[in-house]
Amino acid sequence: MKTTKLFRQLALAALLLAAPATTQAANQKPGTFTVGDKTFLLNGQPFIVKAAEVHYPRIPRPYWEHRIKMCKALGMNAVCIYIFWNIHEQREGQFDFTGNNDVAEFCRLAQKNGMYVIVRPGPYVCAEWEMGGLPWWLLKKKDIRLRERDPYFMERVKIEKVGEQLKPLTIQNGGPIIMIQVENEYGSYGEDKPYISEIRDCLRGIYGKEIELFQCDWSSNFEKNGLDDLTWTMNFGTGANIDQQFRRLGELRPNAPKMCSEFWSGWFDKWGARHETRPAKDMVEGMDEMLSKGISFSLYMTHGGTSFGHWAGANSPGFAPDVTSYDYDAPINEYGQATPKYWELRKMMEKYNDGKKMPAVPKAPMPIITIPKFELKTFAELLLAPGKEDRGADGE
Repeated sequence: MKTTKLFRQLALAALLLAAPATTQAANQKPGTFTVGDKTFLLNGQPFIVKAAEVHYPRIPRPYWEHRIKMCKALGMNAVCIYIFWNIHEQREGQFDFTGNNDVAEFCRLAQKNGMYVIVRPGPYVCAEWEMGGLPWWLLKKKDIRLRERDPYFMERVKIEKVGEQLKPLTIQNGGPIIMIQVENEYGSYGEDKPYISEIRDCLRGIYGKEIELFQCDWSSNFEKNGLDDLTWTMNFGTGANIDQQFRRLGELRPNAPKMCSEFWSGWFDKWGARHETRPAKDMVEGMDEMLSKGISFSLYMTHGGTSFGHWAGANSPGFAPDVTSYDYDAPINEYGQATPKYWELRKMMEKYNDGKKMPAVPKAPMPIITIPKFELKTFAELLLAPGKEDRGADGE
């Protein structure tokens, strides 16, 4: 009997040790995240959001936790993510939340590492991603009106399947999700408050009335679609005049908290163009100014990663395809390494870490390999004349 009892205890201990830490992290007490007087309130206390934008589909799953730890070591207290609808529903009605699409697991990993989560579900997200995150099969309806109150579009926008994954992870349910975005920079696309209102209502129906919903846009157009019951945030980048960006918001809502929901650390690259970069000094000084004034932010991107396969999108004017790399000249480069930008930013962020020691910077999980130079000699013509056979470069 004693041996059996000991065996059971050992087996139970082994199960507890083997249990995913994410399960333990999910068992947190319910909390609150609300808007107060010129500040956000986390569980009733003033809170400045210091978020790092990262995109889980652009990071191989084995590296997710490393990237989250890299963000935390910068002094960030949250991660911000887009939900790419088209990667989760590649065939209409067939949803995939497994493997690299397991967004709930990504959120649980963030919570395990003491980070909150901001979710941006679109439905349109831009992000230099194929069709801005909208599924290709929407276009099978020839007269569809995307990002409008087209009944066919709206019926499919209400993707409760994403809510099934993420609703249990809101802060009200003991999870890490503190804010959810309604649409995305819609003022740059059009003006349609009824459509924005319907997206808001959809999210309220899925996540409940307690979750904090917000809109993001540029300071030049955010009034076009701003709803009275949502938090308004601004998007701008390195080198911007911070006071000017928030001037109009301050006039309209003097007691509202200020947040830059996309502070652009760099920019994306297009095929045939140079690699885009932005000075580290300007980025760090802009973030320092915002923090000194109690302004929240999300650094877009903190780590860009890679648009694997054919997921890279294209931009206007005309058709300007984006490259596979989404390095973005971010502080954490495409491979997950700390750049000189990273170290400059980390040094500045130490001032705003409540006097605590900054978390250690994790080591890269795998070394970067090098590939010896090689020459491609064989080719095949894309269009062959009738009767013409493929030939190698040497004509054989």
